[in-house]
Amino acid sequence: MKPLGAWIKKSVSFQGFVRLLADAILINLAILISLVIRLLWIVANGRPDAALNYRETFWYYWGVYENNAWLLTLICLLIFSLNGFYTYGRFYRGRYKVLIVLQAVSLAYLIFGFLTYLAQSNLLGFLTSLLNFPRGTLVLAWVLSAAMLILARVWSIIWKNVVKSENSRPQHADGKSIKNVLVIGGAGYIGSALLPRLLEKGYHVRLLDLLLYGTDPINEWLNHPRLEILKADFRQVEKVVQAMHGMDAVIHLGGLVGDSACALNEELTLEINLMATRMIASVAKGSGVGHFIFASTCSVYGASDQMLDERSELKPVSLYARSKIASEKVLLKMADDHFAPVILRLSTIYGLSGRPRFDLVVNLLSAKAIVDHEITIFGGEQWRPFLHVDDAARAIVSALEAPRRLVRNQVFNVGSNKQNYKISQIGEIIHQLVPDAALVQKDDVTDLRNYWVNFNKIDHTFGFAPEWTVERGVEQVLEALRNGKISDYRDAKYSNIKFLKEEGIYLLTNNESSWALDLLNEESIGTYLQDPG
Repeated sequence: MKPLGAWIKKSVSFQGFVRLLADAILINLAILISLVIRLLWIVANGRPDAALNYRETFWYYWGVYENNAWLLTLICLLIFSLNGFYTYGRFYRGRYKVLIVLQAVSLAYLIFGFLTYLAQSNLLGFLTSLLNFPRGTLVLAWVLSAAMLILARVWSIIWKNVVKSENSRPQHADGKSIKNVLVIGGAGYIGSALLPRLLEKGYHVRLLDLLLYGTDPINEWLNHPRLEILKADFRQVEKVVQAMHGMDAVIHLGGLVGDSACALNEELTLEINLMATRMIASVAKGSGVGHFIFASTCSVYGASDQMLDERSELKPVSLYARSKIASEKVLLKMADDHFAPVILRLSTIYGLSGRPRFDLVVNLLSAKAIVDHEITIFGGEQWRPFLHVDDAARAIVSALEAPRRLVRNQVFNVGSNKQNYKISQIGEIIHQLVPDAALVQKDDVTDLRNYWVNFNKIDHTFGFAPEWTVERGVEQVLEALRNGKISDYRDAKYSNIKFLKEEGIYLLTNNESSWALDLLNEESIGTYLQDPG
């Protein structure tokens, strides 16, 4: 656990200090009002406390305030800080925010009430003569404090959403240019291909990534003047809040990717792929960042013999796909006039980027052909759409730059109708380029996914069409292996599942994260995961 002083220094910014001061004023106001009400009740009933007259009774209760208010205020502010009131807590929404405030206020008053009981039992030394707050008045102060603190936070929401509706978030106007882009998970397979494109187009890019694979994937751009790198776990809400400041758009690429990788640890997968996505979107929405691009997958279609488009039934066959479907539903449910998520269901990626992967079918079979002289196909009749990693990056940029009215709250399959292939056809393409490799066909089907996807929507909406072909992508991989650019395709750094097994799971499960998992409770998670519609 971090030292308390360091934690407070990190947690309470200037704006947080202003909120803290406002809460202190409200708490003291509640205490004063409760004491005044008790005093008025005494006057109205003509019975000053003990043998005191009315003047003495007034000064007696003023002394009660002076003796007790400082400690009660201190306890409240400490509990509020520990509950994130001045950092991530302000991004809680609706009934959840009300519940958190009520719980924190109640806990603070319970602690103070317990201390008062100990003091009146002569068990607290010098505090015995100070803590003499009347019990009935303490209950009233608790009610008033909770009401005022909840009202203050609800009023801020009303003020932002209703009173200031005409002037709020002008950056979401369709014609407003996007200059600052936050890329979450930007040092990975797709992110390392996307980063140079964004920089070349003049965007200021802030990259939030834990850098599990180091900085090698983005080494070429580390000193670029328009690149900021924030090394952090995107499950840490305070880091997300920090990263979100001043941004115009968010591109969320982060997550555990792949059926096998996600199956290693279900709880971790849900934390990273679903719950963190919900938290990141909440922070973006609360920060006024309306343009939110989310990288999903065509794996959500699962297994189907039909031609599939964005309206087709989803039949996930893995936790990975179900976590992506659930995240899509969460994001689209959050959409409103200002927050406009764009869901990109990416095809199966191939080709090389700053962080190559050889746990993907085209890259893996190409590597096995040139190194092992064997192309092994399991089943082979499964359909799959394919997309080069550079084209995936181009599609993301296209979605970022497309007119907002065309893409807001929309789901797009990303790929090309021409690049729907059976797995056996991929093997044949690679065999033509590496004819001395044996093409081995096995009946065992290890991957149940089977989907032929239609990409007309993305083509018609903003004219996206891939520039790469599978043949060119295979040649790119073969060349990298032949010239020694990639020495050992079996290295764990080129495989999500291998890396997670060897060290990734340990790093992710032991990394300190301080965000609230209760943003989605178990019941709501189950609802999102079980209903893929």
